[in-house]
Amino acid sequence: MGMVSYTFETLPKVSQEEIDRVTAIKDEDIDCSDIPDLSTLSLRPRSAVDRNLYKPIKVALTCRLDADIVAWLKQGGKGYQTRLNAILRQVMMHSR
Repeated sequence: MGMVSYTFETLPKVSQEEIDRVTAIKDEDIDCSDIPDLSTLSLRPRSAVDRNLYKPIKVALTCRLDADIVAWLKQGGKGYQTRLNAILRQVMMHSR
């Protein structure tokens, strides 16, 4: 099933009957059991890296890697250098 999106103008109309039905529900009758406890949520601000806003400057370099490592990176198809960079970044962030 595909994603459905609406604009304010294309939202389905809500009947007065539906508005009355929802308005009549008392707060204590609302089932909130599936809402996660706030203590389990991560409330820390997301970093620029987490939000994909960080665009580092790329540096071209030449290095020698073992042939099996290069083969493994390339087996995923196009983008093996990006994958290598992501792996190295993950190791770098973990070591901090």
